[in-house]
Amino acid sequence: MKHTELDVTPALAEEHGLNAEEYGKICTILGRTPSFTELGIFSVMWSEHCSYKNSIAVLKTLPREGGALLTSAGEENAGLVDIGDNLAVAFKIESHNHPSAVEPYQGAATGVGGIHRDIFTMGARPVASLNSLRFGSPKDPHVRYLVDGVVRGIGDYGNSFGVPTVGGEIYFEEGYTGNPLVNAMSVGIVEHHKTVSATALGEGNPVLIVGSSTGRDGIHGATFASEDLSEASEDKRPSVQVGDPFAEKLLLEATLEAIATGYVVGLQDMGAAGITSSTSEMSARGIEKTGSGGIEIDLDLVPIREAGMSAYEIMLSESQERMLIVAAKGFEEKIIEVYRKWDVLAVEIGRVTSDNLLRITHNGSIVAEIPAESLVLGGGAPVYIREAVEKKPDTPAAKLVDDKNLDFKKASLELLARPNIASKQWVYRQYDSMVQTNTVTPVGHTDAAVIRIKGTKKAIAMKTDCNARYVYLNPSRGGKIAVAECARNIACSGAKPLAITNCLNFGNPYKPEVYFQFKTSVEGMGEACRVFNTPVTGGNVSFYNESSIGGVRTAIYPTPTIGMIGLLDDIDNLVGSTFTHKGDAILLLGEPELTLDGSEYLVMQYETPGQDAPAVNLEHEKNLQDLLVALAAEKLVHSAHDISDGGLFVALAEKAIMNEEAPLGFSVDLEVSEKDACCIQRALFSEAQERVLLSIAPDKAKEVISEAVKYNVPVRVIGKVVEKDATIAVNGQKMINLTTKDLAGAYYHSLEHALHLDEL
Repeated sequence: MKHTELDVTPALAEEHGLNAEEYGKICTILGRTPSFTELGIFSVMWSEHCSYKNSIAVLKTLPREGGALLTSAGEENAGLVDIGDNLAVAFKIESHNHPSAVEPYQGAATGVGGIHRDIFTMGARPVASLNSLRFGSPKDPHVRYLVDGVVRGIGDYGNSFGVPTVGGEIYFEEGYTGNPLVNAMSVGIVEHHKTVSATALGEGNPVLIVGSSTGRDGIHGATFASEDLSEASEDKRPSVQVGDPFAEKLLLEATLEAIATGYVVGLQDMGAAGITSSTSEMSARGIEKTGSGGIEIDLDLVPIREAGMSAYEIMLSESQERMLIVAAKGFEEKIIEVYRKWDVLAVEIGRVTSDNLLRITHNGSIVAEIPAESLVLGGGAPVYIREAVEKKPDTPAAKLVDDKNLDFKKASLELLARPNIASKQWVYRQYDSMVQTNTVTPVGHTDAAVIRIKGTKKAIAMKTDCNARYVYLNPSRGGKIAVAECARNIACSGAKPLAITNCLNFGNPYKPEVYFQFKTSVEGMGEACRVFNTPVTGGNVSFYNESSIGGVRTAIYPTPTIGMIGLLDDIDNLVGSTFTHKGDAILLLGEPELTLDGSEYLVMQYETPGQDAPAVNLEHEKNLQDLLVALAAEKLVHSAHDISDGGLFVALAEKAIMNEEAPLGFSVDLEVSEKDACCIQRALFSEAQERVLLSIAPDKAKEVISEAVKYNVPVRVIGKVVEKDATIAVNGQKMINLTTKDLAGAYYHSLEHALHLDEL
């Protein structure tokens, strides 16, 4: 389609993703038929990606205020949390799933770039990046192509931009084969008085576009992200933006210096929908705060890099490394001078008005004149509540084999080598995790990544987490567990969980069973956040994550990814996850009912995930987290590691070998009520929640047990740290007899083997 000023009809509106009711509403708002440029503006702003029209009613049920929050959810470009001493943490997670499916390298790279811009437009300097990735079976050649492109895209952009990638997760499940998930998180630090709002205020204040020039890349990217993937999606490659990390580095430094002048009134990243979203959203916020506002811009002043661009194309372009600034009138040249010093474009293209309109001119004519509030939530953007119908997963129950001759040693090593369990070293070694020199420990040495705040004793712990299999089996429990596991990992490091951001990845919301998964998992997340006092700062919803498998349209596993931050008041209280002292006692905290439901072992051994997720008791989880933070503050713990994927055996193995330079083994004897093979399988491989493994000095055991009793957390000594053996007995009978060398042989490089990288 040529992007010229076409005559607008209902059929053309439908091609833009607007239904008849929405098109009628647009005509009513304007009092006339929209121009072609106006149709494009409404189509992107009312797309699911920008408007959250199918999700906002549910999102509003989450705890969006309280705790240490300095802004409410969705109020600014990113969440902002107070950490004391006039410092705040800005953080957010977002998806770049569809772009990464059709162009994995640029899709992932621009996802990283976009989320960092959300942070530094708040006035915060990005200090860390995390990610959460999902792919199909590594046996599939196309999946291997996607993995390679996504990992390189994340690494190349983050490494060049100079922000450490300090943590993340990666899972492989058949349902993600044609629709990978690429969720990127950024964390930044800012002093309270240096924050900037994404708001257009002050009639007559000039509006500047800063950063790269505008091209045709990414046009209708927001709409592309709001539709199902199909074979035709390959034709949507022009909707995938192209990033330049070196340009973004200059933009970062220039922007922070411009903010320091005190002449920046408002600032917003040009992400999805480009100039359209930044102008309309900043205008709407200004109107909400003062009762009047608006922006008028002249597209003839916008620096473009392709000749003959129409108003439609300029407004909808998603060219990267661009931002919109509202400057204090009379001081705009001061800001422009700063950007010029950094060799970054900064051009005045308009002004703030008071007529509550978004007015766009091109070639001397008005091409769009729209009430700004009609484009955003709370104004005229549509809000839908879809039908929600539960559909139980069609998975068989596992019939555990009660075979006393079951080879637990063989099963344990096979489990440790599974792509979802094995070391992700091949991935994270492509990322620079130590740039800026704030990263406290290497990846994997603590349950949460930890970044020190220079000049203070404080540190920030951060984590991304979601076991989508649990959400598929039981959306409510899965949503609770996603938050609980994140908080548990933060607490294992000794930090207090503070707040979350989320990236909610689901299928088509028009399908009742998908909307049920979304609605119910969000309810579970909200319940957990209220118990843990970790309010939601904002995030992202990504619907329409579906692809064809064997000719059948299949939704991904519902994946509500959680990004969480926590505060460590004293870096000296940091607790690692690996064994550090030979002779230490190994303690098991928590004693829930053991089940193999949802476990990786059940999938491996019985080819089914079972029919339910593990149970979770949020009050017990809160007690456990509070205990872990207290033990760290009292310096009673040498290491702490939660029991999750793979169960107790995998947790012990990881504690033994994750520190490759100084591995230590374990000798453990588990007491179980029954000696049958079914009971032993559950004891070794259950992923039951509310459990953590500690290693402590033997003479501290009584003190730790006493503390656990005080917090009402079950505790028992199950073994000790030894030099190189890795043995587990059950009721005195040895079931697994390995060495740390055996564990390392199964754990390391298995992912590369699964991806056939060792054949290259």
